[in-house]
Amino acid sequence: MNFEGLDPGLAEYAPTMHSALDPVLDAHLNPSLLQNVELDPEGVALEALPVQESVHIMEGVYSELHSVVAEVGVPVSVSHFDLHEEMLWVGSHGGHATSFFGPALERYSSFQVNGSDDIRQIQSLENGILFLTKNNLKYMARGGLIIFDYLLDENEDMHSLLLTDSSTLLIGGLQNHILELDLNTVQETQKYAVETPGVTIMRQTNRFFFCGHTSGKVSLRDLRTFKVEHEFDAFSGSLSDFDVHGNLLAACGFSSRLTGLACDRFLKVYDLRMMRAITPLQVHVDPAFLRFIPTYTSRLAIISQSGQCQFCEPTGLANPADIFHVNPVGPLLMTFDVSASKQALAFGDSEGCVHLWTDSPEPSFNPYSRETEFALPCLVDSLPPLDWSQDLLPLSLIPVPLTTDTLLSDWPAANSAPAPRRAPPVDAEILRTMKKVGFIGYAPNPRTRLRNQIPYRLKESDSEFDSFSQVTESPIGREEEPHLHMVSKKYRKVTIKYSKLGLEDFDFKHYNKTLFAGLEPHIPNAYCNCMIQVLYFLEPVRCLIQNHLCQKEFCLACELGFLFHMLDLSRGDPCQGNNFLRAFRTIPEASALGLILADSDEASGKGNLARLIQRWNRFILTQLHQDMQELEVPQAYRGAGGSFCSSGDSVIGQLFSCEMENCSLCRCGSETVRASSTLLFTLSYPDDKTGKNYDFAQVLKRSICLEQNTQAWCDNCEKYQPTIQTRNIRHLPDILVINCEVNSSKEADFWRMQAEVAFKMAVKKRGEISKNKEFALADWKELGSPEGVLVCPSIEELKNIWLPFSIRMKMTKNKGLDVCNWTDGDEVQWGPARAEEEHGVYVYDLMATVVHILDSRTGGSLVAHIKVGETYHQRKEGVTHQQWYLFNDFLIEPIDKHEAVQFDMNWKVPAILYYIKRNLNSRYNLNIKNPIEASVLLAEASLARKQRKTHTTFIPLMLNEMPQVGDLVGLDAEFVTLNEEEAELRSDGTKSTIKPSQMSVARITCVRGQGPNEGIPFIDDYISTQEQVVDYLTQYSGIKPGDLDAKISSKHLTTLKSTYLKLRFLIDIGVKFVGHGLQKDFRVINLMVPKDQVLDTVYLFHMPRKRMISLRFLAWYFLDLKIQGETHDSIEDARTALQLYRKYLELSKNGTEPESFHKVLKGLYEKGRKMDWKVPEPEGQTSPKNAAVFSSVLAL
Repeated sequence: MNFEGLDPGLAEYAPTMHSALDPVLDAHLNPSLLQNVELDPEGVALEALPVQESVHIMEGVYSELHSVVAEVGVPVSVSHFDLHEEMLWVGSHGGHATSFFGPALERYSSFQVNGSDDIRQIQSLENGILFLTKNNLKYMARGGLIIFDYLLDENEDMHSLLLTDSSTLLIGGLQNHILELDLNTVQETQKYAVETPGVTIMRQTNRFFFCGHTSGKVSLRDLRTFKVEHEFDAFSGSLSDFDVHGNLLAACGFSSRLTGLACDRFLKVYDLRMMRAITPLQVHVDPAFLRFIPTYTSRLAIISQSGQCQFCEPTGLANPADIFHVNPVGPLLMTFDVSASKQALAFGDSEGCVHLWTDSPEPSFNPYSRETEFALPCLVDSLPPLDWSQDLLPLSLIPVPLTTDTLLSDWPAANSAPAPRRAPPVDAEILRTMKKVGFIGYAPNPRTRLRNQIPYRLKESDSEFDSFSQVTESPIGREEEPHLHMVSKKYRKVTIKYSKLGLEDFDFKHYNKTLFAGLEPHIPNAYCNCMIQVLYFLEPVRCLIQNHLCQKEFCLACELGFLFHMLDLSRGDPCQGNNFLRAFRTIPEASALGLILADSDEASGKGNLARLIQRWNRFILTQLHQDMQELEVPQAYRGAGGSFCSSGDSVIGQLFSCEMENCSLCRCGSETVRASSTLLFTLSYPDDKTGKNYDFAQVLKRSICLEQNTQAWCDNCEKYQPTIQTRNIRHLPDILVINCEVNSSKEADFWRMQAEVAFKMAVKKRGEISKNKEFALADWKELGSPEGVLVCPSIEELKNIWLPFSIRMKMTKNKGLDVCNWTDGDEVQWGPARAEEEHGVYVYDLMATVVHILDSRTGGSLVAHIKVGETYHQRKEGVTHQQWYLFNDFLIEPIDKHEAVQFDMNWKVPAILYYIKRNLNSRYNLNIKNPIEASVLLAEASLARKQRKTHTTFIPLMLNEMPQVGDLVGLDAEFVTLNEEEAELRSDGTKSTIKPSQMSVARITCVRGQGPNEGIPFIDDYISTQEQVVDYLTQYSGIKPGDLDAKISSKHLTTLKSTYLKLRFLIDIGVKFVGHGLQKDFRVINLMVPKDQVLDTVYLFHMPRKRMISLRFLAWYFLDLKIQGETHDSIEDARTALQLYRKYLELSKNGTEPESFHKVLKGLYEKGRKMDWKVPEPEGQTSPKNAAVFSSVLAL
């Protein structure tokens, strides 16, 4: 119902809870609506109103059957007959919903939908009920449980909804658009512009959508495009209600008078066949609601707000004898609805009462209603109490339903044992003789088995048949399998499911609901993703690395800084480490240490990931230390041993380096002392099988101050002698890095044994604390309770924990080292850690743990638990707090802090620990200054030996041409393939991508987007590559063999790093990139570009749920250009994209006329379908790259 004709104050009508009606209700209403209504100023007590228990109903004539109170004193705002069950739904101005069952109106459920706004429309679905309020759509079960709650924009004022099919919903209101919502995904799929704002009523037939507007108009819209086909100007004032049946449309409303709006007693009737008005129908009541009630004829029910109801034919004359009166408790009727069977009418009044009128004594609301589920009666009070402490208590006292069927507990054990039929391995002879064509293998039949004979074995212990498909799947949503029961779902290896659209339709948000960025795992050697995240969340390391920039082509520190910058910009979207891992693969030391895995080894998990990541940890710290030193003093690589001289120390050395004294004592008494440094320590475990309790601090001290007997050269004896090697600490690092070295069952048993001992002690202490009411705060802290919250940890939280969250280290006067476990409660005894530092006492807090997940199916994986600090939350979420997170490639999930130190050695093995000094950030400068300067855009020499000036295809920028914020730059990139796509053919004939092809950027072109030289390139770089190219994709890229080889290339050849710096500078300066399909370009280049700096013509010339259109077709259709004839050219493509963007601004009037541009797009798609999206063959057409605009470039 439209309330435009009423005073706006009615919407804020305050519900009264008094027994008498409030006569001041008249002030909220238009007086013209109450001309036939007399109100008793004295009021009537609601309880005094008689409600008949049984009413005699005359068959075929509507009479009142029942009246009930939905909510005392609160006006009814909407009523709706359930389309699936025998129920009537009522919504109130107070946001409360009530349902009544059957014609007796027995209360079924009642719940609050909205705390402040009135319910404006109700729609029943198969599984629940939709409730529309001012700016909220709520889907609730019939019992009141919320299925989803969709919050609209707070500026919206919604009034109506329309269910177009089982999963699509239209929502309209007092704004100039209508929203289309997908009920399956609960997402907005389309926003239709409305020329006449204020859509308060919507109806649908098999021909049109009908929209009733507050201006008094009714528009008829196309079912597919929502375009206006016809429009009826029904009333000069406002529309109150309308309905459609067959070929007739009837409407009632308000007309403008000198004194304001007045209710029009003429119903406007329109013939939908001829699209014109027919004779108006004069009625004898003030119509506020109307509905067609087609039984034998198309009769109309017209209802006034005063309670008068008249039936008449829309094409006949209204008879005053057909008027009957509804007796509302309140002065006004607020809502009206007709059941699907047309046997029942429902009225709601302004005092919260609902009146049911029917044409038979036992009506049904729907022709076919399903059975309604009722809550089971409570049997607790009727059952005798049972004393569970009695051992002889007969369980037969517990009542169970009497049934003759077999109980579920009687299921035979043999039938419930898992016995999967697993695919047998392929015959070795077939594999040996197989030839591959693409991704399909062919081999002769060895005839070792009969035709169609496939052996199956059901023994779980037979490892020969324990083979699985190599197609790994994501753990989220996967069904539990017997051999995976130990590994928690979030710890299992995650992989990306590729479709024909690549990654565009993969839901990364399902795995990461935070604003931190994950890392994609499909790149070769991406096993180090977890360690990259650990280094990123070390604030001093992150700032230091991002401030670093050098001239080396393959510098890990530079590439890590670029990757950290992407992680900073991302708002939850995953990033790739392509360029970093490419530089990593080129370093000879990484290959010598066995850190570069073959694709087959990485996919099958043949390598020991725990050892691998520990070696990688040592390598990366040493390499970063070296790269930082080379900025000032170039030095040779010192190996992966982690020992180096402390002279010329870098900031990485200051953070991680620990200065030591190595003492060698020969049995002759000769002692040799030398100084050294190390970036990390390796745990050394005691050889003890007695089950003795060792603190982690004891094992750590033993590992740092290592003492061992070994053969060494003695200068005094002049030969190798047995010596005692000892190590003493001279200076402690700011970040303590520990490799756990749990590489065998011996070390794993030690961790398991110590965790069991620690668990027993913690449970014992927990019991003592529970008994003692006056306990110390430190006791709770030691058990790991959150700071300031006195909650005793659960038994599960105490299991498998041996690692402390903090350790305390002190340098003694005799060069010794004291190490002990530290809890926050120890500050009460020892004082704050900051004060102790003056005396050589330091407290280290656990910051990260890297864990090896043992999974026999996927070969295992590596994950990290990281304590993310306040500065990261402040930048990403605007809040200041610390939280532990699990980082499993692109899966990121907050976890409890106990989970970070719980290691079930059956599947979760610790590999690396990071402890940081308390208040570490205050010791370092955390400012980041962008090291990339404008000079990177100036002219540079080519790497190609044969390049001549006549081959130059671009003019570098001059100093007076430096781009500014908002400048346009046309961009296009071409790629080559390094690794082919890996896919499999399913049994149904479809292709499934296991691993996508690995692309590498080969050419990057940027053209000027404004100025006198608009369209002339200033970057046209061919990227030199040292990796083997499998396919140059010449037809699509224009790259030919030899173009990327510095020895024979005639192109302007540069390094990837050089061109990357140019693009990074353009992004940081704030230019806007114009291109076609830029999302893929930036992804392969490994750049993160803010969305407001990307103008992609793929999306500018695209209609929702339609195909993407190629640049070639767009250029032909809009610019009359025929491009990409034989091969692609990036200069041609970049300039064409710029011209298309200018054309877009021209057609859409700078985006101010979306409707006119929508018509242009519609014509584009119609033309494309006719031509099958193919451009006509050129007839002597010259390529745009030969145009006059290139004369200045070709003259170079």
